[in-house]
Amino acid sequence: MAACIMIQGTMSNAGKSLIAAGLCRVFAQDGYRVAPFKSQNMALNSYVTEEGLEMGRAQAVQAEACGIVPSVKMNPVLLKPTTDMGSQVIVNGRVRANMKAADYFRHKKELIPEIMAAYRSLEEEYEIIVLEGAGSPAEINLKEDDIVNMGMAELAGAPVLLVGDIDRGGVFAQLAGTVMLLEKKEQERICGMIINKFRGDLSILQPGLRMIEEICGKPVIGVVPYEKLDIDEEDSLAERLVSGGGAGEETARPDREYIDIAVIRFPRISNFTDISALESTEGVRVHYADRPSQLREADIIILPGTKSTAADLAWLRKTGMAAEIVRQARASVLIFGICGGYQMLGSEISDPHGVESESFSEELPAPLGLLPVTTCFQEQKVLGQTEGIVGKLEEPFGGLSGIAVTGYEIHMGRSRIECGRQEECRPLLTISGEGNRKKEKDRIGAGKEPFEDGCVCGNVIGTYFHGIFDNREFTGALLAAAARKKGLDPRSFRLPDRKAYRQQQYDRLAGLIRGSLDMEEIYRIMGIQRR
Repeated sequence: MAACIMIQGTMSNAGKSLIAAGLCRVFAQDGYRVAPFKSQNMALNSYVTEEGLEMGRAQAVQAEACGIVPSVKMNPVLLKPTTDMGSQVIVNGRVRANMKAADYFRHKKELIPEIMAAYRSLEEEYEIIVLEGAGSPAEINLKEDDIVNMGMAELAGAPVLLVGDIDRGGVFAQLAGTVMLLEKKEQERICGMIINKFRGDLSILQPGLRMIEEICGKPVIGVVPYEKLDIDEEDSLAERLVSGGGAGEETARPDREYIDIAVIRFPRISNFTDISALESTEGVRVHYADRPSQLREADIIILPGTKSTAADLAWLRKTGMAAEIVRQARASVLIFGICGGYQMLGSEISDPHGVESESFSEELPAPLGLLPVTTCFQEQKVLGQTEGIVGKLEEPFGGLSGIAVTGYEIHMGRSRIECGRQEECRPLLTISGEGNRKKEKDRIGAGKEPFEDGCVCGNVIGTYFHGIFDNREFTGALLAAAARKKGLDPRSFRLPDRKAYRQQQYDRLAGLIRGSLDMEEIYRIMGIQRR
Protein backbone atom coordinates (compact mmCIF):
# COMPACT_ATOMS: atom_id res chain seq x y z
CA MET A 1 0.00 0.00 0.00
CA ALA A 2 1.10 3.56 -0.68
CA ALA A 3 2.13 5.76 2.21
CA CYS A 4 -0.28 8.63 2.81
CA ILE A 5 -0.78 11.90 4.63
CA MET A 6 -4.00 13.93 4.91
CA ILE A 7 -4.28 17.71 5.12
CA GLN A 8 -7.35 18.99 6.96
CA GLY A 9 -8.18 22.56 7.89
CA THR A 10 -9.90 24.44 10.64
CA MET A 11 -12.16 26.11 8.06
CA SER A 12 -12.58 26.77 4.35
CA ASN A 13 -9.74 28.73 2.72
CA ALA A 14 -7.30 27.92 5.51
CA GLY A 15 -4.82 26.88 2.82
CA LYS A 16 -5.35 23.11 2.65
CA SER A 17 -5.13 22.92 -1.13
CA LEU A 18 -1.91 24.92 -1.32
CA ILE A 19 -0.22 23.01 1.52
CA ALA A 20 -1.23 19.73 -0.17
CA ALA A 21 0.11 20.96 -3.52
CA GLY A 22 3.38 21.98 -1.87
CA LEU A 23 3.81 18.58 -0.25
CA CYS A 24 3.05 16.93 -3.59
CA ARG A 25 5.83 18.95 -5.19
CA VAL A 26 8.30 18.21 -2.38
CA PHE A 27 7.65 14.46 -2.53
CA ALA A 28 7.98 14.50 -6.32
CA GLN A 29 11.26 16.42 -6.06
CA ASP A 30 12.46 13.82 -3.56
CA GLY A 31 11.95 11.10 -6.16
CA TYR A 32 8.63 9.59 -5.12
CA ARG A 33 5.70 8.72 -7.37
CA VAL A 34 3.04 10.85 -5.69
CA ALA A 35 -0.63 11.64 -6.41
CA PRO A 36 -3.27 13.89 -4.80
CA PHE A 37 -6.70 12.72 -3.64
CA LYS A 38 -9.85 14.45 -2.44
CA SER A 39 -12.85 12.18 -2.10
CA GLN A 40 -15.44 14.94 -2.35
CA ASN A 41 -14.90 18.46 -3.60
CA MET A 42 -17.37 21.34 -3.77
CA ALA A 43 -16.32 23.93 -6.33
CA LEU A 44 -17.48 25.81 -9.39
CA ASN A 45 -13.96 26.03 -10.76
CA SER A 46 -13.48 22.63 -12.36
CA TYR A 47 -11.09 20.94 -14.78
CA VAL A 48 -11.72 18.69 -17.79
CA THR A 49 -9.42 15.70 -18.24
CA GLU A 50 -8.06 14.31 -21.50
CA GLU A 51 -10.93 11.81 -21.48
CA GLY A 52 -13.51 14.59 -21.27
CA LEU A 53 -14.33 14.00 -17.60
CA GLU A 54 -14.84 16.66 -14.94
CA MET A 55 -12.94 17.01 -11.67
CA GLY A 56 -12.02 19.66 -9.12
CA ARG A 57 -9.47 22.25 -10.21
CA ALA A 58 -7.44 21.89 -6.98
CA GLN A 59 -6.63 18.25 -7.65
CA ALA A 60 -5.68 19.04 -11.25
CA VAL A 61 -3.28 21.69 -9.92
CA GLN A 62 -1.89 19.23 -7.36
CA ALA A 63 -1.41 16.62 -10.08
CA GLU A 64 0.53 19.15 -12.14
CA ALA A 65 2.67 19.85 -9.07
CA CYS A 66 3.32 16.07 -8.92
CA GLY A 67 4.31 16.04 -12.59
CA ILE A 68 1.48 13.67 -13.56
CA VAL A 69 -1.63 13.82 -15.72
CA PRO A 70 -4.82 14.70 -13.79
CA SER A 71 -7.35 11.89 -13.42
CA VAL A 72 -10.88 11.80 -12.01
CA LYS A 73 -9.61 9.07 -9.67
CA MET A 74 -8.00 11.94 -7.76
CA ASN A 75 -11.42 13.53 -7.14
CA PRO A 76 -14.19 10.93 -7.61
CA VAL A 77 -17.02 13.16 -6.28
CA LEU A 78 -17.46 16.78 -7.34
CA LEU A 79 -20.35 18.95 -6.17
CA LYS A 80 -21.13 22.04 -8.25
CA PRO A 81 -23.62 24.29 -6.41
CA THR A 82 -26.61 25.31 -8.51
CA THR A 83 -28.47 27.11 -5.71
CA ASP A 84 -27.94 27.83 -2.02
CA MET A 85 -29.75 24.55 -1.32
CA GLY A 86 -28.62 22.19 -4.06
CA SER A 87 -25.79 20.99 -6.28
CA GLN A 88 -25.02 19.07 -9.43
CA VAL A 89 -23.47 15.80 -8.28
CA ILE A 90 -20.63 14.55 -10.51
CA VAL A 91 -19.27 11.06 -9.86
CA ASN A 92 -16.17 9.76 -11.62
CA GLY A 93 -16.29 12.73 -13.97
CA ARG A 94 -19.91 12.41 -15.13
CA VAL A 95 -23.10 14.08 -13.95
CA ARG A 96 -25.04 11.70 -11.70
CA ALA A 97 -27.91 13.96 -10.61
CA ASN A 98 -28.99 17.33 -9.28
CA MET A 99 -29.68 17.02 -5.56
CA LYS A 100 -30.84 19.18 -2.71
CA ALA A 101 -28.40 19.30 0.20
CA ALA A 102 -30.58 17.14 2.46
CA ASP A 103 -31.00 14.49 -0.24
CA TYR A 104 -27.26 14.36 -0.89
CA PHE A 105 -26.53 14.13 2.83
CA ARG A 106 -28.68 10.99 2.98
CA HIS A 107 -27.17 9.58 -0.23
CA LYS A 108 -23.46 10.29 0.18
CA LYS A 109 -22.63 7.12 2.15
CA GLU A 110 -23.68 5.09 -0.91
CA LEU A 111 -20.75 6.65 -2.79
CA ILE A 112 -18.09 5.11 -0.52
CA PRO A 113 -17.50 2.02 -2.75
CA GLU A 114 -16.80 4.27 -5.74
CA ILE A 115 -14.61 6.58 -3.67
CA MET A 116 -12.56 3.68 -2.33
CA ALA A 117 -12.25 2.06 -5.77
CA ALA A 118 -10.66 5.29 -7.01
CA TYR A 119 -8.39 5.51 -3.98
CA ARG A 120 -7.26 1.86 -4.18
CA SER A 121 -6.49 2.34 -7.87
CA LEU A 122 -4.16 5.23 -7.00
CA GLU A 123 -2.54 3.13 -4.26
CA GLU A 124 -1.56 0.54 -6.85
CA GLU A 125 0.09 3.13 -9.06
CA TYR A 126 1.79 5.56 -6.66
CA GLU A 127 4.11 5.42 -3.63
CA ILE A 128 2.61 8.39 -1.75
CA ILE A 129 -0.90 9.81 -1.73
CA VAL A 130 -1.56 13.30 -0.36
CA LEU A 131 -5.19 13.50 0.72
CA GLU A 132 -7.09 16.73 1.28
CA GLY A 133 -10.14 17.29 3.45
CA ALA A 134 -12.92 19.84 2.96
CA GLY A 135 -14.00 22.73 5.13
CA SER A 136 -13.52 21.65 8.73
CA PRO A 137 -13.62 18.16 10.29
CA ALA A 138 -15.41 19.67 13.32
CA GLU A 139 -18.70 20.56 11.61
CA ILE A 140 -20.65 18.57 14.19
CA ASN A 141 -23.89 18.71 12.20
CA LEU A 142 -22.18 17.08 9.20
CA LYS A 143 -19.96 14.49 10.90
CA GLU A 144 -22.41 11.61 10.53
CA ASP A 145 -21.34 9.37 7.64
CA ASP A 146 -18.49 11.75 6.76
CA ILE A 147 -16.70 10.81 3.53
CA VAL A 148 -14.21 13.65 3.12
CA ASN A 149 -12.54 14.49 6.46
CA MET A 150 -12.05 12.11 9.38
CA GLY A 151 -14.32 9.52 7.76
CA MET A 152 -12.02 9.40 4.74
CA ALA A 153 -8.92 9.44 6.93
CA GLU A 154 -10.21 6.34 8.69
CA LEU A 155 -11.04 4.58 5.42
CA ALA A 156 -7.54 5.30 4.08
CA GLY A 157 -5.71 4.82 7.36
CA ALA A 158 -4.25 8.28 6.92
CA PRO A 159 -2.47 10.37 9.57
CA VAL A 160 -3.74 13.97 9.61
CA LEU A 161 -2.04 17.37 9.67
CA LEU A 162 -4.40 20.15 10.79
CA VAL A 163 -3.95 23.58 9.15
CA GLY A 164 -5.06 26.86 10.76
CA ASP A 165 -5.10 30.30 9.11
CA ILE A 166 -3.45 32.93 11.31
CA ASP A 167 -3.96 35.73 8.77
CA ARG A 168 -7.68 35.91 9.53
CA GLY A 169 -7.10 35.91 13.29
CA GLY A 170 -7.98 33.52 16.08
CA VAL A 171 -5.73 30.69 14.92
CA PHE A 172 -5.25 29.25 18.42
CA ALA A 173 -9.00 29.13 18.98
CA GLN A 174 -9.38 27.55 15.55
CA LEU A 175 -6.93 24.76 16.33
CA ALA A 176 -8.01 24.13 19.93
CA GLY A 177 -11.71 24.29 19.12
CA THR A 178 -11.35 21.90 16.19
CA VAL A 179 -9.43 19.33 18.22
CA MET A 180 -11.82 19.55 21.18
CA LEU A 181 -14.91 19.00 19.01
CA LEU A 182 -13.51 15.76 17.60
CA GLU A 183 -14.06 12.34 19.09
CA LYS A 184 -11.11 10.73 20.86
CA LYS A 185 -10.30 8.35 17.98
CA GLU A 186 -10.41 11.30 15.57
CA GLN A 187 -8.13 13.36 17.79
CA GLU A 188 -5.65 10.50 17.77
CA ARG A 189 -5.41 10.73 13.97
CA ILE A 190 -4.05 14.27 14.18
CA CYS A 191 -0.26 13.94 14.21
CA GLY A 192 0.64 17.59 13.89
CA MET A 193 -0.60 21.15 13.41
CA ILE A 194 0.42 23.75 10.84
CA ILE A 195 -0.03 27.50 11.21
CA ASN A 196 -0.47 29.02 7.78
CA LYS A 197 -0.20 32.54 6.28
CA PHE A 198 1.97 34.03 9.04
CA ARG A 199 3.24 37.60 8.76
CA GLY A 200 5.62 39.11 11.30
CA ASP A 201 8.23 38.17 13.86
CA LEU A 202 8.21 34.42 14.54
CA SER A 203 9.84 34.88 17.95
CA ILE A 204 6.70 36.69 19.17
CA LEU A 205 4.60 33.69 18.12
CA GLN A 206 6.76 31.10 19.91
CA PRO A 207 5.06 31.30 23.35
CA GLY A 208 1.70 30.72 21.69
CA LEU A 209 3.05 27.68 19.85
CA ARG A 210 4.18 26.12 23.12
CA MET A 211 0.82 26.80 24.77
CA ILE A 212 -1.27 25.43 21.88
CA GLU A 213 0.84 22.25 21.88
CA GLU A 214 0.06 21.81 25.58
CA ILE A 215 -3.64 22.55 25.13
CA CYS A 216 -4.12 20.22 22.14
CA GLY A 217 -1.48 17.63 22.98
CA LYS A 218 -0.27 17.88 19.38
CA PRO A 219 3.03 19.23 18.02
CA VAL A 220 3.21 22.27 15.75
CA ILE A 221 5.31 20.99 12.87
CA GLY A 222 5.65 24.28 11.10
CA VAL A 223 4.64 27.90 10.56
CA VAL A 224 4.20 28.75 6.88
CA PRO A 225 4.86 32.42 6.03
CA TYR A 226 2.34 34.40 4.00
CA GLU A 227 3.64 34.57 0.46
CA LYS A 228 1.89 35.67 -2.70
CA LEU A 229 2.07 32.76 -5.12
CA ASP A 230 0.35 32.73 -8.49
CA ILE A 231 -1.19 29.25 -8.35
CA ASP A 232 -4.71 28.50 -9.56
CA GLU A 233 -7.35 28.59 -6.87
CA GLU A 234 -10.79 27.04 -6.93
CA ASP A 235 -12.53 28.73 -4.04
CA SER A 236 -14.94 31.63 -4.56
CA LEU A 237 -13.29 33.13 -1.44
CA ALA A 238 -10.06 33.50 -3.44
CA GLU A 239 -8.26 36.72 -2.57
CA ARG A 240 -7.86 37.68 -6.21
CA LEU A 241 -11.64 37.94 -6.62
CA VAL A 242 -11.73 40.60 -3.93
CA SER A 243 -8.53 42.52 -4.52
CA GLY A 244 -7.96 41.76 -8.17
CA GLY A 245 -4.38 41.11 -7.22
CA GLY A 246 -2.09 39.25 -9.60
CA ALA A 247 1.28 39.81 -11.19
CA GLY A 248 -0.34 42.24 -13.60
CA GLU A 249 -1.67 44.34 -10.73
CA GLU A 250 1.83 44.88 -9.42
CA THR A 251 3.19 45.99 -12.81
CA ALA A 252 0.32 48.35 -13.68
CA ARG A 253 1.77 51.78 -14.32
CA PRO A 254 0.46 54.82 -12.45
CA ASP A 255 0.44 56.95 -15.59
CA ARG A 256 -2.29 54.69 -17.10
CA GLU A 257 0.10 53.26 -19.70
CA TYR A 258 -1.36 49.82 -19.19
CA ILE A 259 -4.35 47.80 -20.30
CA ASP A 260 -7.15 47.87 -17.73
CA ILE A 261 -9.21 44.64 -17.74
CA ALA A 262 -12.44 44.43 -15.76
CA VAL A 263 -13.74 40.92 -15.05
CA ILE A 264 -17.38 40.66 -14.04
CA ARG A 265 -17.58 39.17 -10.54
CA PHE A 266 -20.70 37.02 -10.96
CA PRO A 267 -22.21 35.64 -7.73
CA ARG A 268 -21.81 32.14 -9.22
CA ILE A 269 -18.56 32.75 -11.10
CA SER A 270 -16.90 29.56 -12.35
CA ASN A 271 -13.56 28.72 -13.93
CA PHE A 272 -12.19 32.15 -13.09
CA THR A 273 -8.73 30.66 -13.57
CA ASP A 274 -9.31 31.50 -17.24
CA ILE A 275 -8.08 34.96 -16.22
CA SER A 276 -4.82 33.81 -14.60
CA ALA A 277 -2.71 34.33 -17.71
CA LEU A 278 -3.82 37.95 -17.92
CA GLU A 279 -3.06 38.53 -14.25
CA SER A 280 0.53 37.41 -14.76
CA THR A 281 1.13 39.68 -17.77
CA GLU A 282 3.29 42.75 -17.30
CA GLY A 283 1.55 45.97 -18.29
CA VAL A 284 -1.94 44.60 -17.57
CA ARG A 285 -4.16 45.51 -14.64
CA VAL A 286 -6.92 42.99 -13.84
CA HIS A 287 -9.68 43.81 -11.38
CA TYR A 288 -12.96 42.07 -10.55
CA ALA A 289 -16.05 44.25 -10.83
CA ASP A 290 -19.49 43.98 -9.25
CA ARG A 291 -20.58 47.63 -9.61
CA PRO A 292 -21.18 49.65 -12.83
CA SER A 293 -18.70 52.35 -11.81
CA GLN A 294 -15.87 49.78 -11.85
CA LEU A 295 -16.32 49.29 -15.62
CA ARG A 296 -15.95 52.88 -16.76
CA GLU A 297 -12.16 52.96 -17.11
CA ALA A 298 -11.81 49.46 -18.60
CA ASP A 299 -10.13 48.79 -21.93
CA ILE A 300 -11.43 45.20 -22.00
CA ILE A 301 -14.47 43.85 -20.15
CA ILE A 302 -14.58 40.08 -19.65
CA LEU A 303 -17.73 38.15 -18.79
CA PRO A 304 -16.35 34.84 -17.41
CA GLY A 305 -18.05 31.50 -16.90
CA THR A 306 -20.88 30.92 -14.46
CA LYS A 307 -22.64 27.84 -13.13
CA SER A 308 -26.05 29.57 -13.40
CA THR A 309 -26.33 31.73 -16.49
CA ALA A 310 -29.96 32.72 -15.88
CA ALA A 311 -29.51 33.68 -12.22
CA ASP A 312 -26.32 35.65 -12.88
CA LEU A 313 -27.87 37.35 -15.90
CA ALA A 314 -30.75 38.44 -13.65
CA TRP A 315 -28.16 39.78 -11.17
CA LEU A 316 -26.42 41.62 -14.02
CA ARG A 317 -29.63 43.43 -14.90
CA LYS A 318 -30.70 44.09 -11.31
CA THR A 319 -27.38 45.74 -10.39
CA GLY A 320 -27.20 47.94 -13.47
CA MET A 321 -24.12 46.06 -14.70
CA ALA A 322 -25.93 44.90 -17.85
CA ALA A 323 -26.78 48.45 -18.90
CA GLU A 324 -23.22 49.59 -18.25
CA ILE A 325 -21.72 46.74 -20.29
CA VAL A 326 -23.98 47.65 -23.22
CA ARG A 327 -23.01 51.30 -22.81
CA GLN A 328 -19.31 50.46 -22.85
CA ALA A 329 -19.75 48.18 -25.86
CA ARG A 330 -21.38 51.03 -27.77
CA ALA A 331 -18.40 53.20 -26.79
CA SER A 332 -16.16 50.64 -28.58
CA VAL A 333 -14.68 49.07 -25.44
CA LEU A 334 -13.58 45.49 -26.22
CA ILE A 335 -16.01 42.94 -24.73
CA PHE A 336 -15.10 39.25 -24.29
CA GLY A 337 -17.49 36.55 -23.03
CA ILE A 338 -16.53 32.98 -22.09
CA CYS A 339 -19.05 30.15 -21.77
CA GLY A 340 -21.89 31.53 -19.59
CA GLY A 341 -20.58 35.03 -20.28
CA TYR A 342 -20.80 34.27 -24.02
CA GLN A 343 -24.41 33.13 -23.62
CA MET A 344 -25.26 36.39 -21.83
CA LEU A 345 -23.92 38.46 -24.74
CA GLY A 346 -26.39 36.82 -27.15
CA SER A 347 -29.92 37.71 -28.20
CA GLU A 348 -31.95 34.79 -26.87
CA ILE A 349 -31.77 31.97 -24.29
CA SER A 350 -34.22 29.08 -24.10
CA ASP A 351 -34.48 26.21 -21.65
CA PRO A 352 -36.97 23.62 -22.95
CA HIS A 353 -35.68 20.86 -20.64
CA GLY A 354 -35.67 22.92 -17.45
CA VAL A 355 -31.90 22.63 -17.03
CA GLU A 356 -31.61 26.04 -15.37
CA SER A 357 -35.29 26.87 -14.90
CA GLU A 358 -35.55 24.11 -12.30
CA SER A 359 -33.32 26.10 -9.93
CA PHE A 360 -34.41 29.58 -11.11
CA SER A 361 -38.00 30.46 -10.24
CA GLU A 362 -38.25 33.65 -12.30
CA GLU A 363 -38.78 34.01 -16.03
CA LEU A 364 -35.51 33.68 -17.95
CA PRO A 365 -34.08 37.20 -18.34
CA ALA A 366 -33.23 38.58 -21.76
CA PRO A 367 -29.53 38.49 -22.75
CA LEU A 368 -27.61 41.69 -23.52
CA GLY A 369 -28.14 41.52 -27.29
CA LEU A 370 -24.54 42.36 -28.21
CA LEU A 371 -24.13 39.23 -30.36
CA PRO A 372 -26.75 37.73 -32.73
CA VAL A 373 -26.51 34.37 -30.96
CA THR A 374 -29.28 32.11 -29.69
CA THR A 375 -28.60 29.59 -26.92
CA CYS A 376 -30.63 26.52 -26.00
CA PHE A 377 -29.82 24.59 -22.83
CA GLN A 378 -29.61 20.82 -23.35
CA GLU A 379 -29.77 17.93 -20.91
CA GLN A 380 -26.37 16.56 -21.89
CA LYS A 381 -23.23 18.44 -20.87
CA VAL A 382 -20.46 19.03 -23.42
CA LEU A 383 -17.04 18.22 -21.94
CA GLY A 384 -13.73 17.97 -23.72
CA GLN A 385 -10.25 19.28 -24.36
CA THR A 386 -10.36 21.01 -27.72
CA GLU A 387 -8.23 22.65 -30.42
CA GLY A 388 -9.24 25.27 -32.95
CA ILE A 389 -8.11 27.90 -35.47
CA VAL A 390 -9.27 31.52 -35.36
CA GLY A 391 -11.00 32.48 -38.58
CA LYS A 392 -10.32 35.56 -40.71
CA LEU A 393 -11.52 38.50 -38.64
CA GLU A 394 -11.89 42.21 -39.28
CA GLU A 395 -10.50 44.99 -37.09
CA PRO A 396 -10.16 45.52 -34.21
CA PHE A 397 -9.51 41.78 -33.99
CA GLY A 398 -7.73 41.25 -37.31
CA GLY A 399 -4.51 40.31 -35.52
CA LEU A 400 -6.19 37.20 -34.11
CA SER A 401 -6.81 35.72 -37.55
CA GLY A 402 -5.30 32.29 -38.18
CA ILE A 403 -4.00 31.71 -34.64
CA ALA A 404 -4.22 28.13 -33.35
CA VAL A 405 -5.56 27.71 -29.81
CA THR A 406 -6.16 24.91 -27.33
CA GLY A 407 -8.63 24.90 -24.46
CA TYR A 408 -11.52 22.97 -23.01
CA GLU A 409 -15.29 23.02 -23.12
CA ILE A 410 -17.71 22.53 -20.24
CA HIS A 411 -21.27 23.70 -20.91
CA MET A 412 -24.92 22.68 -21.06
CA GLY A 413 -25.95 25.24 -23.69
CA ARG A 414 -25.64 25.02 -27.47
CA SER A 415 -25.26 28.37 -29.23
CA ARG A 416 -25.50 29.39 -32.87
CA ILE A 417 -25.35 32.58 -34.89
CA GLU A 418 -28.75 33.66 -36.14
CA CYS A 419 -29.47 32.83 -39.77
CA GLY A 420 -28.60 35.67 -42.11
CA ARG A 421 -26.06 37.23 -39.75
CA GLN A 422 -23.07 34.97 -40.55
CA GLU A 423 -21.45 37.51 -42.86
CA GLU A 424 -21.93 40.42 -40.50
CA CYS A 425 -20.87 38.48 -37.40
CA ARG A 426 -18.44 35.62 -37.88
CA PRO A 427 -17.58 32.54 -35.81
CA LEU A 428 -14.42 32.94 -33.74
CA LEU A 429 -13.02 29.44 -34.22
CA THR A 430 -13.15 26.53 -36.61
CA ILE A 431 -12.75 23.24 -34.77
CA SER A 432 -11.89 20.05 -36.58
CA GLY A 433 -13.79 16.92 -35.60
CA GLU A 434 -11.80 13.80 -36.46
CA GLY A 435 -8.53 13.60 -34.58
CA ASN A 436 -9.00 16.97 -32.89
CA ARG A 437 -9.46 15.77 -29.32
CA LYS A 438 -7.10 13.54 -27.46
CA LYS A 439 -9.88 11.13 -26.53
CA GLU A 440 -12.53 11.98 -29.12
CA LYS A 441 -14.46 8.77 -28.69
CA ASP A 442 -14.96 9.46 -24.98
CA ARG A 443 -15.94 13.11 -25.25
CA ILE A 444 -19.49 13.67 -24.08
CA GLY A 445 -21.65 15.45 -26.64
CA ALA A 446 -18.95 15.22 -29.31
CA GLY A 447 -19.39 14.90 -33.01
CA LYS A 448 -16.86 13.90 -35.64
CA GLU A 449 -17.57 16.69 -38.12
CA PRO A 450 -15.78 20.06 -38.08
CA PHE A 451 -17.80 22.77 -36.39
CA GLU A 452 -17.56 26.43 -35.48
CA ASP A 453 -17.39 28.02 -32.06
CA GLY A 454 -18.10 31.47 -30.80
CA CYS A 455 -19.02 34.71 -32.46
CA VAL A 456 -17.25 37.97 -33.29
CA CYS A 457 -19.28 41.07 -34.06
CA GLY A 458 -17.49 44.43 -34.17
CA ASN A 459 -15.75 44.91 -30.82
CA VAL A 460 -17.51 41.97 -29.09
CA ILE A 461 -16.25 38.36 -28.87
CA GLY A 462 -17.89 35.29 -27.35
CA THR A 463 -16.62 31.71 -27.09
CA TYR A 464 -17.11 28.45 -25.20
CA PHE A 465 -13.33 27.97 -25.02
CA HIS A 466 -12.07 27.92 -21.44
CA GLY A 467 -8.32 28.43 -21.08
CA ILE A 468 -8.13 30.48 -24.26
CA PHE A 469 -5.93 33.15 -22.62
CA ASP A 470 -3.31 30.48 -21.83
CA ASN A 471 -2.47 30.65 -25.55
CA ARG A 472 0.29 33.27 -25.68
CA GLU A 473 -0.09 34.24 -29.34
CA PHE A 474 -3.86 34.71 -29.01
CA THR A 475 -3.61 36.75 -25.81
CA GLY A 476 -0.77 38.83 -27.20
CA ALA A 477 -2.84 39.69 -30.27
CA LEU A 478 -5.86 40.58 -28.12
CA LEU A 479 -3.80 42.87 -25.89
CA ALA A 480 -2.20 44.40 -28.98
CA ALA A 481 -5.67 45.28 -30.28
CA ALA A 482 -6.49 47.00 -26.98
CA ALA A 483 -3.10 48.76 -26.96
CA ARG A 484 -3.51 50.15 -30.48
CA LYS A 485 -6.95 51.44 -29.58
CA LYS A 486 -5.47 53.18 -26.53
CA GLY A 487 -2.42 54.53 -28.37
CA LEU A 488 0.08 52.29 -26.57
CA ASP A 489 2.93 50.29 -28.04
CA PRO A 490 1.53 46.77 -28.73
CA ARG A 491 4.99 45.33 -28.08
CA SER A 492 5.11 46.56 -24.47
CA PHE A 493 3.39 43.53 -22.97
CA ARG A 494 5.41 40.54 -21.80
CA LEU A 495 3.42 37.34 -21.65
CA PRO A 496 5.08 34.51 -19.71
CA ASP A 497 5.18 30.95 -20.99
CA ARG A 498 2.30 29.66 -18.88
CA LYS A 499 3.63 26.10 -18.52
CA ALA A 500 7.10 27.23 -17.48
CA TYR A 501 5.64 29.94 -15.26
CA ARG A 502 3.40 27.46 -13.40
CA GLN A 503 6.35 25.12 -12.84
CA GLN A 504 8.33 28.01 -11.35
CA GLN A 505 5.45 28.76 -8.99
CA TYR A 506 5.28 25.11 -7.85
CA ASP A 507 9.03 25.18 -7.16
CA ARG A 508 8.61 28.38 -5.14
CA LEU A 509 5.84 26.69 -3.17
CA ALA A 510 7.99 23.62 -2.54
CA GLY A 511 10.79 25.86 -1.28
CA LEU A 512 8.34 27.56 1.07
CA ILE A 513 7.18 24.18 2.42
CA ARG A 514 10.72 22.85 2.89
CA GLY A 515 11.76 26.01 4.68
CA SER A 516 8.84 26.11 7.11
CA LEU A 517 7.68 22.54 7.82
CA ASP A 518 9.59 19.76 9.57
CA MET A 519 9.80 17.40 6.59
CA GLU A 520 11.74 14.79 8.57
CA GLU A 521 8.84 14.60 11.00
CA ILE A 522 6.31 14.36 8.15
CA TYR A 523 8.22 11.45 6.63
CA ARG A 524 8.33 9.82 10.07
CA ILE A 525 4.55 10.30 10.46
CA MET A 526 4.01 8.57 7.11
CA GLY A 527 6.31 5.73 8.14
CA ILE A 528 8.74 5.97 5.24
CA GLN A 529 12.39 6.89 4.83
CA ARG A 530 13.31 10.16 3.18
CA ARG A 531 15.24 9.58 -0.03
